[in-house]
Amino acid sequence: MSTSTTDVAASASDCAVPSFREATKVWARIGLLSFGGPAGQIALMHKELVEDRRWIGEQRFLHALNYCMVLPGPEAQQLATYIGWLMHRTLGGLVASVLFILPGALVMFGLSVLYVVYRHVPLIDAMFFGVKAAVLAVVVEAVMRIGRRALKNRVMIGIAVAAFLGIYLLRIPFPIIILAAGLVGWLGSRHAPAVFAGGGHGGKSQPADTHGVIDRMFDRGQLTHAIPSTRRTIRVVVLWLAIWLAPVLLLWLATGGSSLWTQLGTFFATMGVVTFGGAYAVLTYVAQAAVDSFGWLAPGEMVDGLGLAETTPGPLILVLQFVGFLAAYRAPGPLDPLVAGGFGTLLTTWVVFAPSFLFIFAGAPYAEALRGNRAVSAALSAITAAVVGVVMNLALWFAIHVVFREVRAFEFFGIGPELPVLSSIDWRAALLAAGAMVAMLRFKVGMIPTLAVCAAAGVALQMLPS
Repeated sequence: MSTSTTDVAASASDCAVPSFREATKVWARIGLLSFGGPAGQIALMHKELVEDRRWIGEQRFLHALNYCMVLPGPEAQQLATYIGWLMHRTLGGLVASVLFILPGALVMFGLSVLYVVYRHVPLIDAMFFGVKAAVLAVVVEAVMRIGRRALKNRVMIGIAVAAFLGIYLLRIPFPIIILAAGLVGWLGSRHAPAVFAGGGHGGKSQPADTHGVIDRMFDRGQLTHAIPSTRRTIRVVVLWLAIWLAPVLLLWLATGGSSLWTQLGTFFATMGVVTFGGAYAVLTYVAQAAVDSFGWLAPGEMVDGLGLAETTPGPLILVLQFVGFLAAYRAPGPLDPLVAGGFGTLLTTWVVFAPSFLFIFAGAPYAEALRGNRAVSAALSAITAAVVGVVMNLALWFAIHVVFREVRAFEFFGIGPELPVLSSIDWRAALLAAGAMVAMLRFKVGMIPTLAVCAAAGVALQMLPS
C-alpha cells in the first residue's frame, strides 16, 4: 500500500504545469462533452482535471465547487472559470468559461430557430408533446438526486419542506427563500454545528487530497493572484459591473425603459444574480414571469425550452436563451424576426453569464482564504436543502401543465397555488410521463435515450383519440 501511495505522489510531482494552449484544448473538450446537466458536467471536469491529469487536488476541487454552489448562476460553468483562473489568471478563466458555454449556446440558438420555423408542423408538434413528458421525469429525477445529497437529517428536510410551501403556497420570492436558508445555516453553524455540517456537497466521503499541480503552485507561492487584495477587488468589481451592465444601459438609453430590449436586459440581468441552485431552482420563477407578467411565451413552451436545453452540451440555464429568443422573435419591431431573435439570444446569454466572471474574479481569492470555514459550509448546506424544495415546486408546476389541459389559480387574500382542473387530464401525457419516470428511476435509462423514445412515442400517441 505504501508503495502505491509513493508512486501516486511521485507521479503527481512529475506533472508539469499545463501550458495555456494545452489547457485550452482540455476546456474545449469539456465544453463539447458536457451533457447531462450540472452533475454530469462536474463529474466530467473531475475526471479530466483531478483523476486523469491531476491539475488540481481533490479537496481544492471540492472547495471550489462548494464556493460556486453558494453563488447565483450555473455552478459548473463557474467551476470551470474558477479552475481556469487558478491556472492562468483572468485569461484562463475567460477561455475556460467561454469554451464551456459556446457549444451549447450555438446549438441552442439553432434549435430555437428550428422550433419557431417548424413548431406547427404536426410531426414536430407531436414530438414536443412526448418531450414534455420526458422533461417531467428529468426534473423529478433531479429532485431525488439533490435530495439524497442534501437532506441528511430532519432539520434539512424541514428546510426543504418550508421552501416548498413558501414558494408554492405563499409565493415568497425565490431570492428571499435562498437568503433565509443561508441565514438559517449560518446561525445553525453556531448553535448546532453537527446538524448543519457536511450537507453532502462532496457526495460520499472523500479520500485524502491528491496533491495536484495547482496545489504545488500554491505551495511554491506562484498563485499570487489568489491572495486577497482589496485594491484589486475594487478594480475587478468596477470593471466587470461596467462590462456586464453596459449593454443594458445602452439599450435603455436607445429604446426607452418600456421597450422589449430593456425589459429583456433588466429581467435577465436580475436572473443572473438570483439564480441560486442552478436552472431547475429558478425555472418556476422565470416561467411565471415570462408567461404571466410579460406574455413572452406560453406555459407549454417553457417546458419545450427545457427539453431542448437538456439535449445540448453546456449549462442547463441556457434555457433562458430560448426565452430571450422567443420574446424578441415575437416582437421584432423593424427587424427581421429571426435577426431579432438572434439579438435576443445574444443579450440574454450575456447578461445571464457575465455576472459569473465578477463573482469568480472578485470572490475566488477570498474563497481560497476561507477553505474549511464551517459557517460558509453550513450556509451552503441549508441553501442546498432549500433548493430541493424549490425544485419540488418546479416538478409540480411542470406536472400540472403537462398532464392537465386546464389550470386555475386558487387565491386567498392574494396568495395561493395553481390547481389543475381534474376533468382536463390528458391520459396520453400522463402515460408518457409515467413511462419516462419508470425508465429513468427504475431502470436507470439515460436522459437522452428517454427524450428520444418519448418523442417517438409522442408521435404515435398523437394519432390516437384524446
